[in-house]
Amino acid sequence: MTTQPQPNARITELRELLNKYSYEYHVLDAPTVSDAIYDSLFGELKQLEAEHPDLVTMDSPTQRVGNELKGGFAKVQHSSRMLSLNDVFDPHEVEAWVQRMDKLLPGTKHEFFADIKMDGLACALIYQDGIFTQAITRGDSFVGEDVTNNVRTITNVPLRLRSAKGYEQFLTGRTEIRGEIVMLKKDFAKLNAARKKAGEPEFANPRNLAAGTVRQLDPKLVAARPLHFRAYDLLRDDTAEIPTNMFAYETLTALGITRNREASVFTNLSDVMKFVDHVGEIRNDLPFNTDGLVIKVNDRALYRELGVVGKQPRAAVAYKYAAEQATTVVKDIVISIGRTGAATPVAVFDPVVVAGTTVQHASLHNADEIARLDVRIGDTVVIFKAGDIIPQVESVVTELRPKNAKKFDYEKALKEQYPELEFERQGNDVVYRVKGESGDLILRRSLEYYASKGALDIDTLGEKNVNALVDAGYVKDVADIYTLTADDLLKLDRFAEISANKLIDAIQSKKNPPLEKFILGLGIRHVGAQTAIDLANRFHSMDALKQATIEQLEEVDGIGKVVAESIVAWFADEDNLKLLDKFESLGVHPHFEKKSGKLAGKSFVITGTLETMGRDMAADRIRALGGTFQTSVAKDTTYLVTGGKVGGSKLKKAQEYGTEIIDEAKLLEILS
Repeated sequence: MTTQPQPNARITELRELLNKYSYEYHVLDAPTVSDAIYDSLFGELKQLEAEHPDLVTMDSPTQRVGNELKGGFAKVQHSSRMLSLNDVFDPHEVEAWVQRMDKLLPGTKHEFFADIKMDGLACALIYQDGIFTQAITRGDSFVGEDVTNNVRTITNVPLRLRSAKGYEQFLTGRTEIRGEIVMLKKDFAKLNAARKKAGEPEFANPRNLAAGTVRQLDPKLVAARPLHFRAYDLLRDDTAEIPTNMFAYETLTALGITRNREASVFTNLSDVMKFVDHVGEIRNDLPFNTDGLVIKVNDRALYRELGVVGKQPRAAVAYKYAAEQATTVVKDIVISIGRTGAATPVAVFDPVVVAGTTVQHASLHNADEIARLDVRIGDTVVIFKAGDIIPQVESVVTELRPKNAKKFDYEKALKEQYPELEFERQGNDVVYRVKGESGDLILRRSLEYYASKGALDIDTLGEKNVNALVDAGYVKDVADIYTLTADDLLKLDRFAEISANKLIDAIQSKKNPPLEKFILGLGIRHVGAQTAIDLANRFHSMDALKQATIEQLEEVDGIGKVVAESIVAWFADEDNLKLLDKFESLGVHPHFEKKSGKLAGKSFVITGTLETMGRDMAADRIRALGGTFQTSVAKDTTYLVTGGKVGGSKLKKAQEYGTEIIDEAKLLEILS
């Protein structure tokens, strides 16, 4: 016959077991039971304590949610100042920091401790004889607010420190644990999804939500939101008990406190910077938000000896990664037509550094997104860029909106920017597309243009062969032509062995095209042959052109605001950027060759038909000698070449401007 355990014994067993499960879950990240088992045991403990209120203790797992606080939070002075750290932004600044320490303590061999810096609310937890007694926010670093009732609701904050062999002294007297209260990214996303479903406004970011939650006067509201505590420091009255920062972290784990497991010790700066780079690569996958790392001298005695300057310790710095958010002003909203005929709006703004790179445009995706954000020309906007993704507009700072800023009229903008085209939006499609033009039709035209004589001049890749390749599904974009093989072509009726090899050879021979030909072949709106040459002469590479600002583009002769914005919009389109990456991966590398010759500084316009050569060939020969080929007569035109069926308007302009008028024979003489 078995006997039922006494309530006090059962309650003690349940508390110890629940604390063990909580330690495994929160600190070791290795739970041994399911949530259902934990919840069931927790329910039993709660029931027993309700039946025996005299057995309830303050450190019981059930005693997390207290009563609503009346009259606000009490002010509490910190045992020692919660210092901030000097920021550093590159390896040189880290080296300079070490050199400054070396001057103060020459000959000292440094051991470095590095940990991920969390983006949360700094808080100090006070334990007396192992029992949680108080939680204090950072405040002004000297005095914080008593948020004990709220912090008790955070499930990974132990109400009693865990007993561990070798760490018994920390269960006696005062132990202070400093750390950050954060909301994990998955919990933040889940909370916002629920609010969106309920039609409630979503929260802006995890840090602000965590800080705002901790300062709620009602602990029940705090308990309803999933906050998390992660420690970064351990303090005792006897500083000798904690010889190093790494020992402090090991002690935190032993006591049942969650801390970052990535924290490491390094004996040289080179390894520290490798750790910095590693965290930089993985930080978007971390469970919490971070903007950098904390790097400290590991030896706590040396740390204290180096002292404090102002409110920053000499023995620690915060390494900050480039900001992933920035504000800037929208100068215009232009619309780019992609390879599928989709009209994509692009915000053009003053150049701003985001995540370490300078950006000047961001996709607004579609008309609905513009309406949702209510982005207007002249608005100050928040730009974000997580990792290497395309920069995007996160929100509008409406407080800084100009009084005359008007809502963006998408359909009106389409008519103004593309007067010759019609657009439609079918069914539930959020995208406006060119009416009557399928993606395949646009692809055929793009391929033909890329392969045309004026562009890359790919022999035998004319209309019929382009249609055959698209119909067979061999090419989904222009770059796909470089993936073709003779065996692919031989499967089509149009090709025999000789013709297949001829086309493949012709395509492969154009993997290193002149930069201006490649720019022209991309089919950027308003960019003709001469503009492509001018762009190549000004920027010398695709990378430089891709990064060009509107102001830099407008400095190029013949390029005004409309053309500049069209170029910027093309490079803001995600499909276009992927296409350029694909070209590069397939070994297509345009080259720039500075042209010089006897025609440098001279410009030509041709009117009428030439007998000895086509207009494209004449243009190529003029450019090969350093001259400029223009499509219309301007004040800087040197020669107007007249052929058969001369255009009267060009002759009239040439006479007005004093342009020299020559015939085809004179042109041939100049070119010879």
